[in-house]
Amino acid sequence: MALGTTFAALRHRNYRIWAAAGFVSVVGTWMQVLGVNWYVLAETGSATSMGLAILLQAIPTLLLSAWGGALADRLPARPLLIGAQGAHAALAAGLAVVAATGAGGLPAIYAISLASGAVSAIEGPMMGRWASTLVDRDTLGNALALGSLTNSAGRILGMSAGAVVVAAAGPALLFAVNAASFVAVVVALCAVRERDRYAPEPVDAAPDSGGIRAGFRYLLRQPVVLVALALSFVLGSLGRNYQVTMAAMSDGPLGGGAAGYGLLSTVFAVGTVLGALVAARRRDLGYGVLIGAGLLASALQIVAGLAPGTLSFAAVILPVAAAAVVIDTTVGTRAQLDTDYAMRGRVLGALAVTGSVSAAVGAPLLGWLSEHAGPRQTLVLAGAVTVVAAAAAGVALDRLRERRLCNRVARVLAASRVRRPARRVAASAGRVVRPASRAVEGVRPSPHGAVRAPRVGVGPWSRRPSTTRPRNRTGAGAPLPGR
Repeated sequence: MALGTTFAALRHRNYRIWAAAGFVSVVGTWMQVLGVNWYVLAETGSATSMGLAILLQAIPTLLLSAWGGALADRLPARPLLIGAQGAHAALAAGLAVVAATGAGGLPAIYAISLASGAVSAIEGPMMGRWASTLVDRDTLGNALALGSLTNSAGRILGMSAGAVVVAAAGPALLFAVNAASFVAVVVALCAVRERDRYAPEPVDAAPDSGGIRAGFRYLLRQPVVLVALALSFVLGSLGRNYQVTMAAMSDGPLGGGAAGYGLLSTVFAVGTVLGALVAARRRDLGYGVLIGAGLLASALQIVAGLAPGTLSFAAVILPVAAAAVVIDTTVGTRAQLDTDYAMRGRVLGALAVTGSVSAAVGAPLLGWLSEHAGPRQTLVLAGAVTVVAAAAAGVALDRLRERRLCNRVARVLAASRVRRPARRVAASAGRVVRPASRAVEGVRPSPHGAVRAPRVGVGPWSRRPSTTRPRNRTGAGAPLPGR
C-alpha cells in the first residue's frame, strides 16, 4: 500500500512517459551546468566570472516568467513546448561548438547562458501548467513530489557523471549530451495521449482577459496563496541558500575545506531525495504540512549553527534538505489546486519569480552576514527569523481558513474536560457497586432452608440490611444505587 501511495502518479500512462523523459533531460541539464561552470572557471580562474554565468541564466526568470505565465494561459502548449525544446537543443549545441573550437570565447558563453535563461523563463510556467494535466486532481501533489524526486536524482547522477566526463573529455561532450537529451522530451510530448489528459474547466476567470495585470489582480484576491508565497520567499531567502552557508561553515568554523564542502553537498542532495519520497507518501499536502516543515527546517537551521563539527553539521543538514523539498512541493501543490485553472500559468509564473527573487536577495545577504557576523551567527539569526515567519504564517493561514486549527484544538480540549468528569462518575459508581456485589455474594442458605442475609458492619451497632426498598416522596420504590 505504501508503495502504491508513494508512486501513485505513475499509474497514469501519460505521466510515466513524461517522468522518464524528464529524468533524461534533468541529467543532461545538470551536466551542462557543470560544464559551463568548469569552462568559465578554467578560462578565467575566477569564481566571480562563474557566478556571472549563473546570474545571467537567472535574470530572465525575474523579467519574463510573468509574461510566460500569461502566454501559457492563452496559447496551446504542445507546439510551443516542442519549439522550446528545439531552442534548448540548439543553444546546447552552440555551447559544444564554442567549447570545442574556442570560437566566441567567454562572451559567447555568456550570451548563450542569457538566451537559455530566457527560453526557460517563458517555457517554465507553460510546462508546469501542461504537466499538471497529465494526472487527476487527487494525485497532482504526488506527481509534483515525484517531479522533485526526479530532479534530485537527476542532479546527483548528472553532476557525478559530468565530473567523470569533463575530466576525461572536456566540457564540449557534456554540452553535446545535453543537446541530445531534449530529443527525449520531444518524443514524450508527441507520445502523450490528448484524450487521457485532465484539463479542468476555468471557474472564475477568462484566460485571455487582462494578461499579466489580470494575473496579479487575481492573486491579490487569493490571500491564502499570497501568505504561502510570502512564507516561501522568507524561507527561500534566509533558510534555503545553503550553497552559501555550507561553504562558509566548511571553510570557517568547521575547518572542512573543499572536501568537507563536497561531503555536505552530497548529504544535502541525498536529503532532497528523501524529502521527495516523504512528500510523495503524503496523501494530502496541506497548509499544516507547509507550516510544520517550515518550523522544522527553521529550528534545525538554528541547531546547524551550533554544530561542533562537519559530521554533526551534515546530520542536521540532511533533514533540513528533506524539509526544503517538502516545502517546495507543498507550495507548488497548493498554488495549483487552490487557484483557477485559467490562471494557473500566471500563478506558476509568480511562483517562479518568488523563487528567483528569494535566491537573488538571500544569497548576497547571507554571504554578507557570514563575512561580518560569522557563519554560525548567520545561521542562528536566519533560523530565528524564519521560525517567527513560519509561526506568523501559521496564525494568518488559520484565520483565513476559518480558524480550523483553533477549532480543532478547542474540540480536543473540550473532549478532555468531558472525559475527566466521566471518569469520576465511573469511579463513584464502581465504589457503590462493589459493596453491593459483595453483599450478594455473601447471601447463603441457612440449615433450615431459609436464606440468611449477612450482617453489615462489625460490632454492637451492626444491623441487618433492610429487606424493603427505600421509598421516594411519591411512595414508589427508588432505584437502587448503581442501577
